[in-house]
Amino acid sequence: MTSAPRSPAAARGLGLLGAVAVGVVLAVQSRLNGALGARLGDGLGAALISFGTGLVVLLAAAAFLPVARRGLRRVGAALRDGGMRWWQCLGGVAGGFLVFGQGLSAAALGVALFTVAVVAGQVGSGLVVDRLGLGPAGPQRVTAPRVAGAALAVVAVLVAVWDELTGAGVSWLLAVPALAGIGVAWQQAVNGRVKQTAGSPASAALINFAVGAVALLIAWLVEVAVRGLPAGLPGEPWLYLGGVLGIFVIGGAAALVHRTGVLVLSMGMVAGQLFGALLLDFLVPAPGTEVAPTTVFGVLLTFLAVAVASVPGRS
Repeated sequence: MTSAPRSPAAARGLGLLGAVAVGVVLAVQSRLNGALGARLGDGLGAALISFGTGLVVLLAAAAFLPVARRGLRRVGAALRDGGMRWWQCLGGVAGGFLVFGQGLSAAALGVALFTVAVVAGQVGSGLVVDRLGLGPAGPQRVTAPRVAGAALAVVAVLVAVWDELTGAGVSWLLAVPALAGIGVAWQQAVNGRVKQTAGSPASAALINFAVGAVALLIAWLVEVAVRGLPAGLPGEPWLYLGGVLGIFVIGGAAALVHRTGVLVLSMGMVAGQLFGALLLDFLVPAPGTEVAPTTVFGVLLTFLAVAVASVPGRS
């Protein structure tokens, strides 16, 4: 006896729950990568280690997963016959640029303002990317609830980081995280296309990590030429788990985007990331960390924003 097929609304709801879960994993990954970068004194080097670790794990897994190898062959065939464009395989570059942007502007802008600019670029770009149909879900109409939800998401993040925004200055550097956020939305769309062609999230994640690792390696070599090599590697094994968690983030997003569209996926991940960060602040607080009431309210507001954006509406 076969189970009844899920309705589109149910499938979309499950996709949204998955996006929130991916966001929680992303919060843990960000904490680990941040700790590794602090120990190294080199955020770009930490990102390269994270991408490199994830790439090595995926390459080892591909050796034992026939579905992953078949997926890579399908992507190669699609590139040769024109079923896919070469630029659709460059999603990892956007991830690398986000990390580069963190190193370039996060210290000057402050983490809070950097985060707001990334989210603004991400949800704004998500509306456009969905409308153009760049993701595997196809064209998504621009409706009043989607626009309202995107705007509310930016307000929610502003509220969540309000205490950290005190005294933050505005400069041209805001363009860097905004562009990085735009790139993240595009990355989710093209990685979803790669997964759709490959039939395997592992194949999409492998291509993403390979491209991102190459981009980060080039940037890191330039940094080493200017600044020299960083300090020695820390000995705690748990600091190197960020790349493994990144596999679930990239693979999960690629697998879910066809259910949710880019905008709702992005907003669900933002909500999950803020919720995960809040849990970490409660359970494993960093020295000097104190959870403000505005942070809790902002996290709740992000979930309301996701609910608003998910409501069907007229274009």
